[in-house]
Amino acid sequence: MLPTRQGSFRLFQLAGITVFLHWSWFLVAYYGISRRSDAYTSMVWNAAEYLSLFLIVLMHEFGHSLACRQVGGKADQIVLWPLGGVAYVAPPHRPGATLWSIAAGPLVNVVLFPVFTVGMLLSRSLGWGDVMPNLDTLLFSLWIINGMLLVFNLLPIYPLDGGQILRSLLWFVMGPARSLMVAAIIGMGGVAALILLALWWRDLWIGIVAVFILLNCGRGLIQAKKMAQMEAMPRRAGYACPSCLQSPPEGEFWVCGRCQKPFDLFQSHGECPHCGTGYAAYPCLECGSVQPMGKWIVTVGSPSGD
Repeated sequence: MLPTRQGSFRLFQLAGITVFLHWSWFLVAYYGISRRSDAYTSMVWNAAEYLSLFLIVLMHEFGHSLACRQVGGKADQIVLWPLGGVAYVAPPHRPGATLWSIAAGPLVNVVLFPVFTVGMLLSRSLGWGDVMPNLDTLLFSLWIINGMLLVFNLLPIYPLDGGQILRSLLWFVMGPARSLMVAAIIGMGGVAALILLALWWRDLWIGIVAVFILLNCGRGLIQAKKMAQMEAMPRRAGYACPSCLQSPPEGEFWVCGRCQKPFDLFQSHGECPHCGTGYAAYPCLECGSVQPMGKWIVTVGSPSGD
């Protein structure tokens, strides 16, 4: 239940990463700017504050993307929307790689925290608040915003960064399926707390965030169940994915793109037995990477199913 490019338009591309903006951002931006009309003497400063907020969010998402690339993953798209931003990252199917790809986002906010702190202290010590009160207010607001984003993102509630970091740490001892299930269940508890908080404060935005998290926790539980079923299946001896080092399962789990019938890609040596369509690259059902047959690691023993 994450934002997609549908309803978004391309802003720019940097370092091979394309940034998209959802159209609804403008509606929420108008609401966010107008509700703080009394914070500054000019609406220009309100707009500057809101744009700075999303610049911080954008830097946060670039942290995810660049870290994912650093560990050999794929990351080429960021979507900005009213609730923040989403970096579409596909790190290698390893807990360490996933952990670094997720943790790098909050680390950007950690780095920005002393930057805004120094700026705010300079403003106070040099008397900018008397000469340029709007600038002083902006610096203080950005200091607060960056700190709140950091704390909120580190809450151990899936799919927030904190919840995904927790899942990555649990992955080292529980495996990918059980760690995701535990993180999603903990996330459900966090959703209950957010709903109570939204009712107590009568805050619509917290309620919307709670619903968003609830939908993604449910999606995570379904995904964890499928992963657990996949882990329990017998594996085909002789092959291992070069990305995640997992052996493919035995069975008709691949679907032919031409006739739409399921078949066992490895047993049929890359050819659909129903329509004869050949496949030069084999997709891994564990991590999603697609590799030419020659790159699949040949493990001990010979391929079964011959």
